[in-house]
Amino acid sequence: MPVIAAVWTYRGLPPEDMSGRVIYYYERQLSSSVSDIDHIESQSLAGIGIVKIFFRPGVDIRTATAQVTSTSQTVLKQMPPGITPPLILNYNASTVPILQLAMSSSSLGEQKIFDLGQNFIRPALASVQGAAIPSPYGGRERQIQIDLDPAALQAHHLSAADVGAALAAQNQIVPAGTARIGAFEYNIRLNNSPQAIAELNDLPIRTVDGATITMRDVAFVHDGSPPQRNEVRVDGHRAVLMTVLKAGSASTIAIVDNVRALLPRLAQTLPPSLRVSALADQSLFVKAAVSGVIREGVIAAALTSLMILLFLGSWRSTLIIATSIPLAVLAAVAMLAATGETLNIMTLGGLALAVGILVDDATVTIENINWHLEQGKGVRDAILDGARQIVQPALVSLLCICIAFVPMFFLPGVAGFLFAPMAKAVVFAMIASFVLSRTLVPTMGNYLLRDHASGHTVEIMASHDAQAGRPHTHNPLRRFQHAFELRFEAVRGWYGQMLAYALAHRRRFIPWFLGIVVLSLLLVPFLGRNFFPSVDSGQIAIHVRAPVGTRIEETAARFDRIEASIRQTIPTREIVSIVDNIGLPVSGINRAYSNTGGIGPQDGDILVTLSEDHHPVADWTRRLREVLPPAHPGTSFSFLPADIVSQILNFGAPAPIDVMVTGPDARANEAYARLVAGRMQQIGGIADVRLQQSTAYPQYAFDGDRAAAERLGITENDITRSLSTGLSGSFQIAPTFWLNPKNGVSYPIVVQAPSYRADSLSALENTPITGGSGGFQVLGALGRLRREPSAAVISHYAVQPAFDIYATTQGRDLGSVAGAVQKVLDETAGQLPPGAAVHLRGQVETMNAAFSGLLAGLAGAVVLIYLLIVVNFQSWADPAVIVSALPAAIAGIVWTLFATGTTLSVPALTGAIMCMGVATANSVLVVSFARERLAATGDAVRAALEAGSTRFRPVLMTALAMIIGMAPMALGLGEGGEQNAPLGRAVIGGLIFATVATLLFVPVVFSLAHRNRPAPDETVPAAA
Repeated sequence: MPVIAAVWTYRGLPPEDMSGRVIYYYERQLSSSVSDIDHIESQSLAGIGIVKIFFRPGVDIRTATAQVTSTSQTVLKQMPPGITPPLILNYNASTVPILQLAMSSSSLGEQKIFDLGQNFIRPALASVQGAAIPSPYGGRERQIQIDLDPAALQAHHLSAADVGAALAAQNQIVPAGTARIGAFEYNIRLNNSPQAIAELNDLPIRTVDGATITMRDVAFVHDGSPPQRNEVRVDGHRAVLMTVLKAGSASTIAIVDNVRALLPRLAQTLPPSLRVSALADQSLFVKAAVSGVIREGVIAAALTSLMILLFLGSWRSTLIIATSIPLAVLAAVAMLAATGETLNIMTLGGLALAVGILVDDATVTIENINWHLEQGKGVRDAILDGARQIVQPALVSLLCICIAFVPMFFLPGVAGFLFAPMAKAVVFAMIASFVLSRTLVPTMGNYLLRDHASGHTVEIMASHDAQAGRPHTHNPLRRFQHAFELRFEAVRGWYGQMLAYALAHRRRFIPWFLGIVVLSLLLVPFLGRNFFPSVDSGQIAIHVRAPVGTRIEETAARFDRIEASIRQTIPTREIVSIVDNIGLPVSGINRAYSNTGGIGPQDGDILVTLSEDHHPVADWTRRLREVLPPAHPGTSFSFLPADIVSQILNFGAPAPIDVMVTGPDARANEAYARLVAGRMQQIGGIADVRLQQSTAYPQYAFDGDRAAAERLGITENDITRSLSTGLSGSFQIAPTFWLNPKNGVSYPIVVQAPSYRADSLSALENTPITGGSGGFQVLGALGRLRREPSAAVISHYAVQPAFDIYATTQGRDLGSVAGAVQKVLDETAGQLPPGAAVHLRGQVETMNAAFSGLLAGLAGAVVLIYLLIVVNFQSWADPAVIVSALPAAIAGIVWTLFATGTTLSVPALTGAIMCMGVATANSVLVVSFARERLAATGDAVRAALEAGSTRFRPVLMTALAMIIGMAPMALGLGEGGEQNAPLGRAVIGGLIFATVATLLFVPVVFSLAHRNRPAPDETVPAAA
């Protein structure tokens, strides 16, 4: 889902005014002038307003950006004076932090480090393809500060507004032009902008009785910074943090590698004492996860090749099959690249998933060629006859598997973004495997396979079906192969007896089998549901909120104590680093890209990076939830998703569960949200329940006496400008800059009273106010100050006030917790304010949409598969016999997930889709041969028995190849292995049950379906 963010900035503007005077009007204009909008969300904080426009999938983002930009320009006339157009940003679900660069120095100050990061390092890193670099976190923003002295202003009967107006009038950036004198044309330069900072001290403000009052008389001009709003510490030491976001089509690994490669070149232009350290590198997790998937694929290919060697007993045939596997994978990689996909966890997972199936086409082809060789045919004739005989069933099998993956291409939102590439990888690999089995495999067979001459035909037959006695050889591998064949034939004989018994008692066997399947499905409610398995990324992200309104210095002191508690809880040997990010960033761009839940100086984030041999992150998270709240009363803690996958699934939200209350009455919405939050805290398995918005931010309101002020020649405008300039600075109302000739950077010049000059109520009341007609008075004489609560942040959803209740899970699946939350919402529906609505959002909403899409798509795929087989077999009954094995596959999936304690998730459903395709393909083999034998014998029971016995080997080989291929994935070993483990387990469990159904249940149903009618005398597709 594409998103455009508009970031409005007006320093010092309270959240209520930002919401009411800027954001509300802008949202209404967007909804009437921009097309294809899904919904609009916004947040209004002090001085910053962020509007996020969510568009419908498939929208032309270029047209949408143009519409948003034009709307942003046209609304400026209705905005507060002095406001600038918003910054317009594009991003999507994959725009997440992938690398953090901590900058520190033993000799440079925070201002210098921030300046280097903002103006030199950030532009250089932005050249890396696919990277987005917001402004640095922490440090001090460089400004030319004119620190006012309120006492001196009072002595000269001046106000902050007077100083700001004088600065704007005396520091001009206007060209004078040129003069043509003699033979030359001269540029004329004025000293309208000082070249040195010290020259600002000499700027005149006002002349009184012949005496000129200058800047130095009422203020101190220096190269400084505004009051710090954001503080970063790495392992207890102050630093500046730069975050690298993945914002383009380039892979995470490529972006991080290119950033790391650029740093040494940048170091040559930076001060030697500046140290740049890479932290929270998500590419390490991605590399480990990708390596794990590749390792699983290689192991699966090796094990599958050994299994084929064991069954076929021919190294030549095994070599042919083993050669086709990597070639099919490479062909699939080429097709992925052609469609714009990259090699990532999902595409590699799809290729690993396909390894078990890739051998199917080649194995069936080689096995059929060998069967024709055993009939005494030459190599060329055996290849032509064998390949021709199976081409139609193989094509049907391919189409069945590909159709099963069609639903994944239509998954909505983030689920489709993640799993469509996996489906592409599987489909491309299957198509490549089919093409290779029709071209490469017969060609290699022509060169490697040998005629079965009459002299050794008996021995070859013995090695293949163990019916001709013991071969005369001293080769241990051949002897082992012969022993295996003997045992395999014994197993096949035992299976034949079981099938014969089932056919003889089919009226009891079918209800008994179906009863087991139905009873198995009763376990589904006990599985639980998660959108995606939790992944141990080796990082713990904690959001901390002190009492609302706490100043950043006090918040930082609390973080010192919290960090000490973390180090006491987690052993030092397991901690690599701890990064504190306190307060709000200086730029709204950072807030647009990342939302950890911070709304003011009382908020901050702690990122704990653990060593490779750490205990599970879930265990430490559970322990910290027990330790931190009692040790730090008054402070709330919530644990955020730290790994890249969870951040993408949350789509920027700080928690997987988001209960949003919207309605026209903000006060009523808040009361209802607090009621729901209290009920949610009583739900078992829920954690970190908190109300995101706060209306308890401390505020002083000034009630001015306009009549008294007017008698002194002072207007409300004079009061506003004097107080705004003194407290928030002159930059917003009258921006002016100083150009540094050394580095070519323009820095803002800001008139502002230092924070220590306004640190008490009496200091505020003594703020000098001047009028346009020369009137002078202090603020306290023009009205009174009173304390009141205010909103720290105002959120909108669809242009209505909104309150968010965030929560996560602990020790319980997301589906059951979400069900309990929905129950709370149903029980409190009667107390919902008039006109209000409540929605359960977050991962829950996406998970439900993905599950519904997958299940509906799976049902549609089964119907399509059925119709495809109907066309191929020219029959309605036999396709029903083929798909009769699918319920058993579902039962096997349920039993495996239940036995391994694995919740139902999108990866598990993906495994179910794969299992449906493979189970159908195996059933096609059995039923097609049974139809052939029915046409020859006219006896349905005999045809079913012969089909099961003859197709026992290829069906078992196909199923075992898939099961062995999925075994490494099912174990979930290595970094990120947890995410694909449910997929492997679902495939293994489903195929075990589906294979039993294919070999027992399907032949029995076939015999029952054809019991009362003669065999059709027609040409039917032959099977391998």
